[in-house]
Amino acid sequence: MQVYGADFWKKTPFLRLLLALAAGIIFQWHNKPPLSALLIMLSVCLLAVMAFFFFSLTKRYRYGLLNGIFISVIFFCAGSTLAWHKDIRNNKAWLGHHYNNNASLIVTLDEPPVEKTKSYKANATVEYLLDDSSALPVKGKIILYFKKDSSLRLNYGSQILFKKPLQEIKNSGNPGGFDYKRYSLFQGITHQVYLKPEEFETLSGKNEKWFRKFIYSSREKVLNILRQNITEEKELGLAEALLIGYKNDLEQSLVQSYTNTGVVHIIAISGLHLGLIYWLLSLLLKPLQKAKRMKWLRPVLTITGLWLFSLLAGAQPSILRSALMFTCIVLGESLSRRTSIYNTMAVSAFLLLCINPFWLWDVGFQLSYAAVLSIIIFMRPVYNWFYIPNKLLDFIWKLNAVTIAAQILTVPIGIYHFHQFPNLFLLTNFVAVPLSSLILLGEILLCCISFIPPVAVFIGKLLSFLIRTMNRYIEEIETIRFSLWDGLHISITQAVLLLIFTTGISYWLMEKQKKGLITGLVALLSFFSLRSYSFAESERQQKIVVYNVPQKRAIDFINGRNYYFAGDSDLLADDFARNFHLKPSRIRFRIKEYRQLDNLTIYDNYVRFLNKNVLLLDQSVQFKSVEKKPVVDLLVISKNPRLYIGKLSKTLDIKQVVFDGSVPSWKSRYWKKDCDSLQIPWHDVAIQGAFVMKLN
Repeated sequence: MQVYGADFWKKTPFLRLLLALAAGIIFQWHNKPPLSALLIMLSVCLLAVMAFFFFSLTKRYRYGLLNGIFISVIFFCAGSTLAWHKDIRNNKAWLGHHYNNNASLIVTLDEPPVEKTKSYKANATVEYLLDDSSALPVKGKIILYFKKDSSLRLNYGSQILFKKPLQEIKNSGNPGGFDYKRYSLFQGITHQVYLKPEEFETLSGKNEKWFRKFIYSSREKVLNILRQNITEEKELGLAEALLIGYKNDLEQSLVQSYTNTGVVHIIAISGLHLGLIYWLLSLLLKPLQKAKRMKWLRPVLTITGLWLFSLLAGAQPSILRSALMFTCIVLGESLSRRTSIYNTMAVSAFLLLCINPFWLWDVGFQLSYAAVLSIIIFMRPVYNWFYIPNKLLDFIWKLNAVTIAAQILTVPIGIYHFHQFPNLFLLTNFVAVPLSSLILLGEILLCCISFIPPVAVFIGKLLSFLIRTMNRYIEEIETIRFSLWDGLHISITQAVLLLIFTTGISYWLMEKQKKGLITGLVALLSFFSLRSYSFAESERQQKIVVYNVPQKRAIDFINGRNYYFAGDSDLLADDFARNFHLKPSRIRFRIKEYRQLDNLTIYDNYVRFLNKNVLLLDQSVQFKSVEKKPVVDLLVISKNPRLYIGKLSKTLDIKQVVFDGSVPSWKSRYWKKDCDSLQIPWHDVAIQGAFVMKLN
């Protein structure tokens, strides 16, 4: 914590530039100012900074603050400009500007197709749009889903031709749901299509890039080595994920167990793995540090080893980000012993955001930097809690001290994104971190000696035993009743306040500075104030939510912090669908199921809730005409009943119609026309997302 002196900002100039760059990226995404305005502001500030150099030294000192502001604005504009250029929708050649449903497309597969439950999936780059007269080169990426077929012979670089209309990628629109549209857009992907064997044609020749081909071929060789020597499916899936981040053979139930116990970072190959490789290389190359003439070779070999491992691990964005971060750390250490590690980290983050400004929203990017920063600050104080003479036990404690230190700054970020906290993470990490590190080193050794079959088989069996032991331990910890604190919801403001609280209190404890204590307590008070307000709002809420769940009816009647579910019973038995579509909303609204909700009356397909009349129709019905039409505040239509809105309107006074996710799109088109002619408001959850009716 010695960096928190008065000259901290002087020692970390790139941190100031990084903050300005990040602010510009965020501003561009949320406000979308025109590029011309950004360029004008950038030019004016550049001229001002250039003019500053013609001032006398006295004036430079006097107006130093103003010059600093101009430099910050320059990098703010640079961040906004980078974000504008990275957004594929701003490219004139983007396929979305030229595409129509009658066009044919030529696309190149960016990866080998991956087997899913009901299809094969692959990302592809669109090369050309074809019409009757010309072929137009375009830019953009799409997701291809292929019907499962044994004759599928596609690989990286394969080119296909098809004419089936593309579907724009959309969110489910359910409250609190994952923003899949934004996630895909940040990767340049905007459309998707499902193809049957007769709907596309494979073209002769391939469009391959040697570097990416090398990555895929190297990954395939590593996978073959693992598959030949680790025969059990469950252990093999984890071994593949642990070494090179290949998760296609990984059991989802096992992933959930690792997530619930707080050790999913073992599977998510990134900074932890690179940190271990960095430690191993530093240990092996330590003798070079003593030889003055060979001293330069140590950072060269370390950086080379880091990048070779990154390439063998599939060159995924997460591992490449970590490789660049450690590269900057190695260079900083080798060039100057006085270089601030915080400035070095800021340089790596700055470079990464220049490469892809949208990584700022990437959870892996946030957690990687938070974890490394947390380790740098807290690892030594945590390690000093205990003195252990035994070298082996001391090494195990050091690994766990790293894990504990990493949790300090990552907990608020993890709660914000994943809405849970593993209460027993210390128990799981105490075993899983050293054991997974040993397994990873064993897998590297296995790849190195795979040409000696007897030794490779022995190491493979040993690795299988170690992985099986780790899996059983994790699964046993998960069965403990209080192992997971689930259903947590904090806003981004509350997450920031928790980080400020942690930083302030740590500053106070480690530097004995009262301003750290005051800052931390103010942040904590603000956090609890916002949280109390949000709970008070939840107690007062009254809503009806019609969810967007494909082929299902799903409705929550919410009163305060309780809800009653009215929908398809088989949806409750489908853990994935329930957790993906319904759980995020219930966490956001802070509600729990209550079977006897106040002010709720249900009779067949009629619901009376808080003075609102709700009619749920999923089959054909007929209503007799009466002199005074009953008021239906909300009509929810499900499935494919034979009914006519015009006839219903003659017997019912309908205020709002909602078509849920189980209604066929072709049928809803007819009902929408009837609603429009009768001036009845309608909402289609499949297109517009979940329908939320606030009752107070």
